[in-house]
Amino acid sequence: MTDTIPTLLLFPLWVLLAAFIFCILSWQRVKVQAAIAVVAGFLYLVAAASLFMEVNQNGIQVIQIGNWPAPFGITLVADLLASGMVLISAVIAFAIILYSIQDISAARKKKGFYPVLLVMMFGVCGSFLTGDIFNLYVWFEVMLVASFVLIVLGNSKKQLEGAVKYVTLSFISSGFLLTGSAILYKLTGTLNMADLSVAIAQHPNPELITVSAVFFLTGFGIKAALFPFFSWLPASYPTPPISVVGLMAGLLTKVGVYALIRFFTLLYTHDLPTTHSVLLVLAGLTMFFGVLGAIAQRNFKKILSFHIVSQIGYMIMGLALFTPLAIAGSIFYIIHHILVKTNLFLISGIVKITNGHYALSKLGGVYDRFPFVTVLFAISAFSLAGIPPLSGFWGKFILAKAGLESGAYVIVAVSLLVGLLTLFSMSKIWVSVFWSANPGTKSNPPQYDSPTLFRRYYCLLLASVFLTLCTLGISFYPDFLISFSEQAAEQLLNPQEYINAVLNP
Repeated sequence: MTDTIPTLLLFPLWVLLAAFIFCILSWQRVKVQAAIAVVAGFLYLVAAASLFMEVNQNGIQVIQIGNWPAPFGITLVADLLASGMVLISAVIAFAIILYSIQDISAARKKKGFYPVLLVMMFGVCGSFLTGDIFNLYVWFEVMLVASFVLIVLGNSKKQLEGAVKYVTLSFISSGFLLTGSAILYKLTGTLNMADLSVAIAQHPNPELITVSAVFFLTGFGIKAALFPFFSWLPASYPTPPISVVGLMAGLLTKVGVYALIRFFTLLYTHDLPTTHSVLLVLAGLTMFFGVLGAIAQRNFKKILSFHIVSQIGYMIMGLALFTPLAIAGSIFYIIHHILVKTNLFLISGIVKITNGHYALSKLGGVYDRFPFVTVLFAISAFSLAGIPPLSGFWGKFILAKAGLESGAYVIVAVSLLVGLLTLFSMSKIWVSVFWSANPGTKSNPPQYDSPTLFRRYYCLLLASVFLTLCTLGISFYPDFLISFSEQAAEQLLNPQEYINAVLNP
């Protein structure tokens, strides 16, 4: 490990922290804050890409804060999965910052939108890089506080109602995580994840270890919106502005999924028939009930919110099957879904600007007036449904193949059925919003043409185009992401490299 590595590992966090400080110093000067956020978003993307390339070329990178050796100090670790998640989070952050320039009102910006946004990304980045369970809990709380502020910013009744549901379930989740941490610390005397992996494998009472696994599964399951803990998500996500919803939809639940993958590949592998069988059942139920909720809705944002739930099931399916191909499928699907789902919410915001509504019954005619927006929606929508050759097809194909090879025919059948139902629900949006005639309600805003829309809302469109190009990149050139996912899966299923990097640098 060279002397430059610790700088690369800390650089993403430094960028976000420095940008937050500069935004606080520029309080009430919203244009200055917006400029700082754009620069920070770009630098965060550069830092994340640099870290990703370093890990990809030279292996796992570790830094011990304050030079305290593991497992006694605070450890930051970047393996392939962590560095990949930091990179995709930077892509989403940059797109959201661009979008927010015209999406977020001046009043919300004056109340601290950009500093809080940067704090939330700080928590997301730290969650991916931490190598310690207690510090993972701390990073989760940073995300919780920041996301709660973003939800209530604006003080509307619907926002407050959604925020109460969100924060209540989040605090319950935090309680489960703290309890699980306390049990593990009592049993093993450590909370460093690499050290825990060794201690759990040697523990004489694996049944007690499994008890702690239940607490973490529940805690992270709430944050990831697993069945039956998903009701908070469709209740709270449709209430804040699209910039906030897009960021939360793309990243927050995926942090919970990331934690589940990390814990149930590095720590809880001593009782696979119990833990991963439960995960497989939860994956199937999450897929099925999430897509049923989407089908029942008649609101653009609520349909997309329920789809977050159903798609989480695919990610957990790969973890539950616990084969190299299945884990690779989960990683591929996570990255695909972050791009596609964020973009779909951004497009819903553009439709709201042009039509004044999210209710499907009051929308229509978008294809005639804005064919470009229609194309952007079609790419992301059909990718979400798994239409070949778009990215969702590759993710579902890998997972289905892994399921068939493992003999898990029921979960494969459920995943294929959910894919068809997803296509049906997205077709409902397509017909109601884009293909059918505009109902012509009096509340519709002026009928902008496409050039006028671009001039007035170019930041919104640029953000969506950026994410669409990323989606097309992994759709038509999936080899790199598939190769990365396979390497990351191999690293997860053979954790000795991770353990040695942390405990024996």
